[in-house]
Amino acid sequence: MTVYAIAGATGQLGRKALDDLLTRVDPTDVVALARDPAKLVDYAEQGVAVRLADYDAPATLTAALAGVDNLLLISGNAVGARVAQHGAVIDAAKAAGVSFIAYTSILHADESPIGLAQEHRDTEALIVASGIPHALLRNTWYMENYTGSLAPALQFGVISGAAGDGRIAAATRADLGAAAAAVLADGITGVHELAGDSAFTMGDFAAEVAAQSGKPVAYVNMTQADYQAQLEGVGLPGFIAAMVADSSFQTSTGALFDDSGALSALIGRPTATYQQAIAAALAV
Repeated sequence: MTVYAIAGATGQLGRKALDDLLTRVDPTDVVALARDPAKLVDYAEQGVAVRLADYDAPATLTAALAGVDNLLLISGNAVGARVAQHGAVIDAAKAAGVSFIAYTSILHADESPIGLAQEHRDTEALIVASGIPHALLRNTWYMENYTGSLAPALQFGVISGAAGDGRIAAATRADLGAAAAAVLADGITGVHELAGDSAFTMGDFAAEVAAQSGKPVAYVNMTQADYQAQLEGVGLPGFIAAMVADSSFQTSTGALFDDSGALSALIGRPTATYQQAIAAALAV
């Protein structure tokens, strides 16, 4: 019997991966790890073992991973602290005898110019150094990063950014979660560059929002500095505004484009398109 665990199971990607995993393996073979186990009561009722695991409290981690064979480590969201957090999980996994670890990294982590990529590169290095057989799930940007801000786009008729004509091969959390579950269930080692089958520019995206909503929406491209200033002007803290502006600008260099088809191959179906994602978001 193989025991499968998902660390970060209460997050939006974690729940998608957990839901898909439960279609592949018996719930009694699954462990869901979370900082707040109370948020996973619905899974416990299905037979999933729910355990406390706090990336910032290493003492919780070894016990949480006891008996686990295959582990999905979903990257934390505490930018600047993630290497230490992930390192604590990796150390605990090694101590607990985990035999396979999959980690959610960033697309083309080894060469990505996006500032956020460095913590992922450092985590990947820790996993390699651990000697544990592993999979590096190099995820593209979530489609929801774009569809989640449709309300202001429709209100003001503008989508701003610094992405230029960069092509974005985004994917939904559902598709990326399904890929993570497939890799976890089957212990598929290696580097997986996971991106949507079809790419779009921000101009394409804005035009599609306009077409589907029947409202005028246009993409306005800005310099990285001007976009950062705009984000700060609407209340984002400086470091977050800088991070978002950097990611947007690096998109113009092709940082979020990939046409390998690895994601659709793993999930056994075409990935959701941006047109479908926009339609779903507008229907809510």
